Amino acid sequence: MINYKELIEKAQNALNFSYSPYSNFKVGACVLTKLNKTYIGANIENATFGATICAERVAIDSAIMNNDKEIVCIAIVSKSGDYTFPCGICRQVMAEFSSDLEIVVATNQEDYKIYKLEELLPHSFLQKDIK
Repeated sequence: MINYKELIEKAQNALNFSYSPYSNFKVGACVLTKLNKTYIGANIENATFGATICAERVAIDSAIMNNDKEIVCIAIVSKSGDYTFPCGICRQVMAEFSSDLEIVVATNQEDYKIYKLEELLPHSFLQKDIK
């Protein structure tokens, strides 16, 4: 059973590492893998904007760099006070590492919603589509 509140808390702690001097839009994420390990990420902005990386991809990349490629769940929070959904690029990266991913968007540990990746990214482009 997934402890969503714990993942949300870790995502909230990741907000402390956000580097967002341009937008001041701080985002934190926490990934849970099939091995029951967690990895955090925060958004890292860049003056060229195109080089900015989202919190979700930082957390996923951290898991991948630790050879832990089976993502089960990701919790996402921001300082906005509202639900923060992953962008399209992050959704595509999520699809690469999980076909049945749960995405938790939260304002705090008591106020959260859970979605399946398929709900947020129907008909995603996957490895099987490369011919």
